[in-house]
Amino acid sequence: MSAPPLTGLRVLEFAGLAPGPFAGLLLADNGASVLRIDRSVPNLTHSGHPDRRPPPTADLLTRHKASIAVDLKSPLGVDFIKSLVQYSDIIIDPFRPGVLEKLGLGPDVLLNLNPRVIVGRMTGFRRDGKYKDMAGHDINYIAVSGALAMLGRKGEKPLPPANILGDFAGGGATLFQGILLALLARNTSGKGQVVEANMVDGSAYLATFPRMLTKTPMWSRPRGENTLDSGCPYYDAYETKDGKYMAVGALEPQFFALLLKGLGLSGKGIEKTREDRNTWPELRESFTAIFLRKTRSDWEKVFDRTDACCTPVLDYKELESDTSREGDQRPAVTLRETPSFALSPSSSPRDPSTGQGNGVEGGSYTGAVLYPGEGGEKLLSQWLGWKRGKDFDVKDGGMVRKDTSKL
Repeated sequence: MSAPPLTGLRVLEFAGLAPGPFAGLLLADNGASVLRIDRSVPNLTHSGHPDRRPPPTADLLTRHKASIAVDLKSPLGVDFIKSLVQYSDIIIDPFRPGVLEKLGLGPDVLLNLNPRVIVGRMTGFRRDGKYKDMAGHDINYIAVSGALAMLGRKGEKPLPPANILGDFAGGGATLFQGILLALLARNTSGKGQVVEANMVDGSAYLATFPRMLTKTPMWSRPRGENTLDSGCPYYDAYETKDGKYMAVGALEPQFFALLLKGLGLSGKGIEKTREDRNTWPELRESFTAIFLRKTRSDWEKVFDRTDACCTPVLDYKELESDTSREGDQRPAVTLRETPSFALSPSSSPRDPSTGQGNGVEGGSYTGAVLYPGEGGEKLLSQWLGWKRGKDFDVKDGGMVRKDTSKL
């Protein structure tokens, strides 16, 4: 096996929350060297005293990252960032529109300093849209994208899926995809570029298939009345005797037949009438009553190793304590020759599909805090051979170049 595919790439990540750091995490998990830029705190950041450091940030997406602290309101701090740009491959901008420009670090400036740099910009709303000057969170972005209106049960209000769809899937992961595309383009053109991502377009793009289905009988009805949005009794979750749940997804006839067999409902003619929506309320009542007769563990014994498309609804607490249930978190994709870094600790040799190395503390269940300034000086030494006192100094907790006249 060789090193992860992004090994050798240098990333500057302006500190933020959720989508920006997640894009940086995806880069770091695949071998890129990521340096987070935090706000300086006088007498605390880069103080040189192990027992005197600033409070950690709220960001937990810090695997394989290091941090430097810089005063971005100071010309010396901005100049320090500029001195790093020429040695960087990727810059992640998590700020609201206009912030980077006000700092004197807009895309035009960055690309002028380094024509090969890729500037990945993450916003919630579109930069040119109706809501561009408004604050928002995941729920707002997926609301105006149309995705939120599709989620929820019949007669109930829309149900936001935590902040998974906007912040992470439509945000950070989409920005990561754009950065990878820009890297491919740079291999041909030799030039960097600006990558624009926003959570409205990201979540809307992820909803491409269900949006198209709204023009078909499968999803043409109001929310909660369609096949895949809890309207169909054989595509839903059911409570068990012990207060846990089983998930049912027996859409195809052959799978539905096996579901009925496990529930003791074979031979009652249900297979022939299952597509008749008039039978769905009664069928749902039957499923509900039957699943309540046994514990989830009992139902697992019935449906494990079958094609009934009936599985337990597992929570992360039990997954963390039982790797036999596929609770050992792994990279999202498998690269057989250049695998990503491992997530879960392991003392045994790993198949490439699980990543490489010994994993990280917490195994992706427990996030590690990264203190502003933590590990940054070491990383700058690895990147550029820079040393404090020779190449840079610390002023009011923030890094500055030793001799600014050479910038």
